[in-house]
Amino acid sequence: MDIASSQARPDRSFTSPAAMPALETRWADCEDDVRDAQRLRFRVFALEMGAHLTPPEGTPPGLDADRFDSYCDHLLVRSVDPVNGPGPLIGTYRVLTPGAARRAGGFYTDTEFDLSPLAPLRGNALELGRSCVDADWRSGSVIMALWAALGQYMVDHALDTMIGCASIGLDDQGASAARLWHRLCRTHLVEERWRVEPRIALPLDAEPDSDADSDTPPPAAPPLIKGYLRCGARLLGPPALDVAFNTADLPLMLRVDDVAPRYRQHFFGMAS
Repeated sequence: MDIASSQARPDRSFTSPAAMPALETRWADCEDDVRDAQRLRFRVFALEMGAHLTPPEGTPPGLDADRFDSYCDHLLVRSVDPVNGPGPLIGTYRVLTPGAARRAGGFYTDTEFDLSPLAPLRGNALELGRSCVDADWRSGSVIMALWAALGQYMVDHALDTMIGCASIGLDDQGASAARLWHRLCRTHLVEERWRVEPRIALPLDAEPDSDADSDTPPPAAPPLIKGYLRCGARLLGPPALDVAFNTADLPLMLRVDDVAPRYRQHFFGMAS
């Protein structure tokens, strides 16, 4: 899912309700909507993060596209001006349902990991991917708006599991990603029967952190990883190396039954 790839600028939370913008979330319902999402993804992944994209032949310049896009539903969030209405796209996710994954020949995550241990879960599993938020809008309110829409989508489609990848930049040749894995695998790793293996593993030469008693990610962890872990997500295994995107990708799974009680009502309309 490339959940946490937008780490170049710090997360900014709004300090008061009056400062929070009005946001509109909706699902793409035309090709122009999908193009808007692909354009935002290109700005974040290629221009900001330096990814070497290889879109299908014939893709217009300035778009991040791949063969999975046509099988996915694309979630869009825009800010809303009280006078002029919805503005430019500021955030997006794409989701791949079990049926769409079968038609696509698998999940995108299958290209990075051997997901065979998850076979019993795939019939009710949604894949999240290509998440990104415009650099000027990386705030708690945008992420919460996206997650609320995703939660309702899962309820509407009777799905109980989310899977995907959380990406960490490799500006330090993977040292931070390795340290993060060593730390989180002590406290947030799934039970052995669900564990998956990367197809191209990130070298894990870093020594484990000394603060073994801590159950929170290091300060340098991308904000979205912290958010998913707070919600109840778990690591499925060690990170894969994504050469094209210049990231280390941590495989994650979030099951509805594991969602922290304080988020269940907000995201899924369920009593805690």
